Parts: sequence; structure tokens; C-alpha cells
Amino acid sequence: MPIDDDDLFIEDDSTDDPSQASNAPVRSWKIAIVDDDEDVHKTTCFALQYTQILNRPLEFIHTYSKEETRRVFANESDIAVILLDVVMETEQAGLELVSFIREELKWRDTRIILRTGQPGYAPEEEAIRNFDINDYKTKNELTRKKLLTSLTAAIRSYEQICTIDASRRGLHQIILSSASFTFDHGIQAFAAGVITQIAALCGVPPEGLLCAQGELNEGENGQQFNVIASAGHYSRLMNCTIDEIGDVNIQNALTHVLTHRESLFNEHNMTLYFSGRGNRPLAAYIDLPYALSEINHNLLEVFCSNLGVCLDNLSLVNQLKNHAYRDQLLKLPNRLKFIDHINDLIKAKRPQQMLALVDIDDFAEINDVLGHHYGDLLLKAVADRLRSDLGNDIFLARISGDVFGLLGHQAQLHPDHLKQLFSAPFIFDDTAHAVSTSTGMVELSGYETDGAEALKDASIALKRSKTYQRGSYTLFTRKMGLEIRERATLMQHLHAAFDAERLFLMYQPQIELSTQRFIGLEALIRWRTDDGQMIPPTDFIPLAEYSGLIVSLGAWVLRTACFLMVRLQKAGIAPERMAVNVSVVQFRQDDFVENVRKALADSGLRPENLELEITESVTMASASMFESRLHELKKMGINIAIDDFGTGFSSLSYLDKLPVDRLKIDRAFVQQIDTPEGPRIAELITQLGKKLGLSVIAEGIETQTHLDTLQAMGCHEGQGFLIGRPIPEDMLLEWIKARV
Repeated sequence: MPIDDDDLFIEDDSTDDPSQASNAPVRSWKIAIVDDDEDVHKTTCFALQYTQILNRPLEFIHTYSKEETRRVFANESDIAVILLDVVMETEQAGLELVSFIREELKWRDTRIILRTGQPGYAPEEEAIRNFDINDYKTKNELTRKKLLTSLTAAIRSYEQICTIDASRRGLHQIILSSASFTFDHGIQAFAAGVITQIAALCGVPPEGLLCAQGELNEGENGQQFNVIASAGHYSRLMNCTIDEIGDVNIQNALTHVLTHRESLFNEHNMTLYFSGRGNRPLAAYIDLPYALSEINHNLLEVFCSNLGVCLDNLSLVNQLKNHAYRDQLLKLPNRLKFIDHINDLIKAKRPQQMLALVDIDDFAEINDVLGHHYGDLLLKAVADRLRSDLGNDIFLARISGDVFGLLGHQAQLHPDHLKQLFSAPFIFDDTAHAVSTSTGMVELSGYETDGAEALKDASIALKRSKTYQRGSYTLFTRKMGLEIRERATLMQHLHAAFDAERLFLMYQPQIELSTQRFIGLEALIRWRTDDGQMIPPTDFIPLAEYSGLIVSLGAWVLRTACFLMVRLQKAGIAPERMAVNVSVVQFRQDDFVENVRKALADSGLRPENLELEITESVTMASASMFESRLHELKKMGINIAIDDFGTGFSSLSYLDKLPVDRLKIDRAFVQQIDTPEGPRIAELITQLGKKLGLSVIAEGIETQTHLDTLQAMGCHEGQGFLIGRPIPEDMLLEWIKARV
């Protein structure tokens, strides 16, 4: 750079004599000079010798080509300003370095001042528009004053950007630390983050320790301060008291800040105070390689004040976590904490670990009869016994209302031992209460998934116990889980099949046995999967009832059967009635009778041509509700049949009062005709029907012997493979015409 201005040789009035410099470490601004002209390097250094900008000297880094610059910069950092020549070994070398600095090195903060002695090679407007540079100067216009002006502006910009970035990084660090707030270990993680962030904010190494007030002592001082986080060469002081630190200056600084609750700033260290909770003040001691500016002091005061707000919220956050992971009634870990503990056991791969779910039998009835207060007392009594008898080796939690979760060694959670715990009654409010429990258990060995999966399997085992044998236990097996999952998968496919119209109806003929006259049809639902597999109704009807799909499914079956019956009537080949099965779930719907009425009205079918088949269990499920709705249907003129008669436990006196037209002998009793037991039950049902004035129809007639025997005993009607298999609608017309 040519020396064409006398100002070039005028020294800055604020420049200190280097001979008077302090021995203390001094921060400098790194200035990179990138130029292939040796004179430019010398002239720039000479022009800026002894110069300080923003109270710091300048440190120069010299490179003379694009390739050398790439090598040097790859091992450098914190360069504040780059004075970059445009044309070096190639016309675009400087601009290519700009791309390298911004895109490969990711130096977004560094300021780049482009200098050129040949402006034509890189037009100023185009360079500013297309490249991320901060200034563009020709070398002959960069007199000393102009150079200082550009450099000062660039350094000031760099410092401001670095301060903002440090604050942003520090804030992000505090947010991450705040996520682990608890009184046990979260405060230490947070404190460690505070030290790291303060260092990042000030641009100093993280050499510091942070103290908090401990429990009040009865000694002279009345209080004790402990180190709860430390870094760098202070890391060995973790968890010690202030008196054990060994450095009197640090002891005095921390004690002063913690007792007077104000921050101290010295040339080579600072001790910050965080207001926090009144009974737990915090102070951080940080080493400084240089004195901080007044701006940094102000930023740190604001920072400490903000952290004080976080500390004020520490108790609240801990309470929230306590509510999230702890049952408030019994003061036990809850389901979420239980799953976390299962995860820990699975990861630790400890052998012979057992998970047990203990459910109090009939607890809902206890609450209903004796009240929730009594139920709460019982739960507390059970929790206390489990806690005291099982000890600390068993992890105890409340999973749901009356279900307790236990985790521990198989030997301590043996089913007989658990049952023995409940052999003695529970006594509270001067009352003895005997308790029976059902238990679901699962061995944790072999689990590699999360704890929620193991808990789900234990719940499956518990449900088995409550369904099949209350007061017992069930150990989960892989087969059991497979059955449940297959059932769930089948249920999903059933919903999809219904939506995709993969379900269809088939119709089985019914005849009068004495005359062989075709008198009726029974609508039977079938399911064919996309791959052509037929799913038996005994597999999917219970699923439809369990999921509630049976309501929509049953309504569709009823309407479809009614419309077909009308088409047969118009063709002149219809039998006397169309029989449709009705589930107990359908019958319980408030709008069931109205839906039947609407199906008849929409299709135009007369009520006397419709027969509803209701299982024997429906008649006993809700006697009063069933009876009233049955009378409504009968008043409309609809025929009523009791399906699968003899498989349930109906009251004959109750059955005698119902407006029923027909009893249907279950196919199991028809099959008995071919066995040594013979037709006695079928004959008994036939005679009962006659005594009650009801018609009797038998299903499952598959052989001539079945037909002859039923005919001989006086059974009125029948259906089965011998008479006619269930057939789809498109084949039904041919069958009827051939039969007639």
C-alpha cells in the first residue's frame, strides 16, 4: 500500500509506550493481512504500530497467497478482521477466499475488508452484491486515518456480534440446564451450566466454582456454604465447604458475596451473586485473564438477575415434577415413574427381575357402597402394608386407582408371598376389612424395548386373572401376548373391512320339517379378507361387540336383509319371514326400536315378515329394559325368536311372560343326536316349546338322522347343511326356484 499521506506517520495519542506495558496477559484483536505484496504487509503494520482499538492492541497474521491462507486459517480462530487483497496468484483469488471463509470455515462474525490496487478486476458494486464482505477499498485511498476508521468500525461490529452470539449460546445453555431442575441433582447440573455460560458470555476459560448456602448450623457462623459445581483447576473442590477451599482470597470473596448479597469485580477475577431464593443464595467465582469492561459488568448484572428468577422458580419446577411423577394421595411413585424404573432395570440387565401388578378385587363396589373416603383409607392401609412388608428392595408405585405396581427380585415377589400379605384383614376406623387381590406378573428378562411394553404385558396378565379367576395370579407368556396382539390386529382389520365393504351377507334357508316347505331365511354375516381368506363369525362378532362396531354393523345387516326380502316378494318367491340376529349391544341402544322401525319403513317390508333372533343371554342382561323393548317390537307385529336356547340360564317363569314366538335349538344339541347321549336335550326343548305355545326350530341339521329324529319328536322347523348351506344373494334366486 503506497504511503501517500503524512498522517500515516502520526502516532495515535492514546497509544501507550510498550516499555510501560503490564506483565498481565493482554487481549488483542487478531488482524489478518492477506496480500501477495510484501510492501503492503510492512506498510500496514508500520501504519498501525502501537495502535490500540477499543482498549486492545492489534495482533497481525500474515499470508501471501490463497493456498497459504487456506492452510493458516484452518488452524486459526477468533480473527476479528481480514484485510484481503482481491488479485493475488489469480484474478479471483481474493473473492474465492471470501467463499472459503464464509461457507467452509463458517466464519460469520469475522469482518472482511476487500482491498484492491486494480479496481477493474472486481467492480465494487458487483463484489458487494455477490459476496459477503463488509467493506471495499482501493489501496491508494487507505491513508492511515481512513485505515484506522475502517478497522475500528469493523472491530466494533465484530465485538458486538460476538457479544450477541455469546449471549445467545449462553441462553441456550441455560435453557438446556433448566430442563433438569430438581433439588437433588438438577441444581448441580444447572450450576455447572452457569459457570460455562458466564465464561462463554465473557469470552474467558471456564475456570470457576459456584457455591450455595447449606443447612443452618448451630455453630458460631450459623450457616455453611458448600461448593455445588466446579470447573477447570477448581474441579477437585466439588462438594467441599468454603473453609476447605484453601485460597483465602477466594474464601473471602465468596463469603462476602453470599453474606452481603452483592457481586464483586476485580482485575483478575469476579464473584457474582444470584439473588435466587432467600434461604439459598448462590455465588460464582470466575477467574479472569483480563479486566472486564463496564459493558460486560452491566451485562453480567442483568444475567445474574435473570438467573435469580430461574432460581426463584426452582421450588415450583420441583413441585411440578413431584406432581408429574408422584401420587399425591399415597405419596408413592406414579405410573410414569414406574415406567422409568422399569427402563432402568431393563438397561441394567439385572437377572431374575419381576414386575407385578396387584389389583384390589371389587374396589369399585367398596367405593360405591362405603364412600370414597373409606376407599382412600383402604388404599393407604394397603400401601403401608406393602411398603413395610416388602421393604426397600422392592420398588412400589401406584399405577392407577386400585392397582399397585411392584418391581424387584422374583424370590421376593413370589405369588404365594404376595397372597400371604393380604391374608390378615386391614384395620382402620376400628373396622376390619378383608381384601382379595388379583395379580398380573411378567418376567423382565428378555425385554429390550421400553418399560411401557412390559407394563402393558403385565396388564394383559392382570386382566386374565380378573376375567377368569379373581383372587389368583397370572404370569404373562409370549403366547398370551401374541393372542392379544392378533386380536387387536383383527379388530383393526375388521373396521377397515367394514369401511371397504368387505363384509357381506349370506342366507340360509329354513323349512317346515313335516312338509319340507320353504318358510324362511336367516341372514348371516360373512367376512372375506383381501387375500380371499374367510374369517369365522365366532372370531369377529365378539370383537365387533367389544369395540362397538356391532351397532353400525347390525344396522347395516338389518337394512340389507329387509331390502332383499322385499325384492324376493316382488319376484313372487319370498318365504314367510327373514330372520336377523340382534346383539345385546345393539339391544341396549336407546334408538334400537326406532332403527328397526325405520328399516321397515325405508324398505317397505311388513313387520310380520321380519323375525329378530335374540340370544338367551340378552333376555337376562337387563330384564326390565329387555321386556319393555320386546313388547314394543311385538306390538309392531315383528316375530321374536330366542336363539341358541338351552346354552344359557334363563328363568322359565320369566321366559313364560315374554312375547316370544319361537325357540331355536342350538346346533350343539342337534349334534348330540349322533352320540350316546342322544336327542334328550333337543327333545326337552321341543316339549318345553310346545308347553309354552311356541314354535321350535332346530339349527345344524346335517344328516338324515338329524332330520328324521327331530321330525319324530315333533320339532316344527329346521335349518342346516342337509337342507341348504348359507348362499349369497346372487345364487339365492336359483336355489329358491329349484326348491319350489
